[in-house]
Amino acid sequence: MSATRLLVLGVVRGYGSAHGYLVGTDLVSWGADEWANVKWGSIYHALKQLTKEGCLTESLVPPARTDYALTEKGEVEYLRLLRDSLRLPDVRPDMLGAGLALLPSLTREEAIGLLKQRLVVLEAKRDSARGLRESWERPPHVKELFGLWEHSAAGDVSWTLGLIGRLESGDYPMMGEPDSPGPAGSWHDPAMGRYP
Repeated sequence: MSATRLLVLGVVRGYGSAHGYLVGTDLVSWGADEWANVKWGSIYHALKQLTKEGCLTESLVPPARTDYALTEKGEVEYLRLLRDSLRLPDVRPDMLGAGLALLPSLTREEAIGLLKQRLVVLEAKRDSARGLRESWERPPHVKELFGLWEHSAAGDVSWTLGLIGRLESGDYPMMGEPDSPGPAGSWHDPAMGRYP
């Protein structure tokens, strides 16, 4: 999965229509150049590739600006990537970061459900690593690798449980709730301010 792909689709979706510079400045303002390694070239490449695949349409705005808008296929791809970023633990943290940045695109119930699916996978990884660590014999130092895996998965379990709890207690405005930045095309509303 590509965090850049998800983020580009999310920003275009948020505005309803956006040009490359707007997409890039938003992502840089979120720090995505640091936590997702998003670069200007990768943003423009993603816009062109997503257009080629039929996920975006492009239109020329005089004098020389190209605006992009999500297609129905793009909406399906966006939601697939977003859901997978929350549901499937990935060794690369950029996909989860992208999913968290765009979390309000989902209803509270769906986000909690996806995170609970993530939790099941993480708990299984933690328990598997613990079993390997406890049963490993030779060479003995390899137990440290399994201990690292167990520790990492346990930390992910703890964090995921915390986020589920915060969402269940009503933290963060989600899709369909007052002040949510989630609906497609809503980022142009001055009352919303600049998202996120």
